[in-house]
Amino acid sequence: MRIGIGIDVHPFAEGRKLIIGGVEVPSTVGGLDGHSDADVLLHAISDALLGAAALGDIGLHFPNTSPDYKDADSMVLLKHVRKLLDREGYKPVNVDAMLLLEKPKIAPYIDEMRRNIARCLDLEMNAVSVKATTNEKLGYIGRVEGACAHAVCLIEKA
Repeated sequence: MRIGIGIDVHPFAEGRKLIIGGVEVPSTVGGLDGHSDADVLLHAISDALLGAAALGDIGLHFPNTSPDYKDADSMVLLKHVRKLLDREGYKPVNVDAMLLLEKPKIAPYIDEMRRNIARCLDLEMNAVSVKATTNEKLGYIGRVEGACAHAVCLIEKA
């Protein structure tokens, strides 16, 4: 068994959809800015899985300098990460993720996010945890300038 950790941050930008965990979340503060769809949660999970398998990070596999990944759907990227794990003989065991954002509230969307992640990684939903917290109005998150996600995962030889 191996453990991985992933962290991702994206700033908010007007005129973009807010996609978190593969779910479009209604937002009055805009979406997250990035080369892809900027799904901060899926990026952190992807990095955790890649790190556990010692396969680098999402920047190595999906560089923001490549037009191939412009506005890419991060669910597709996460599926590719799963294929990379498969090729190395690993399978995910569980994922535990934490979102840090002041706005919008995402509690109503967490189960859908968990379902998306579980389906993508071929896990039972009870093996995927997604939690959220605010930053109590402190720092860039508290000022609603961006969002952050942390993820840990366990993988094992298939």
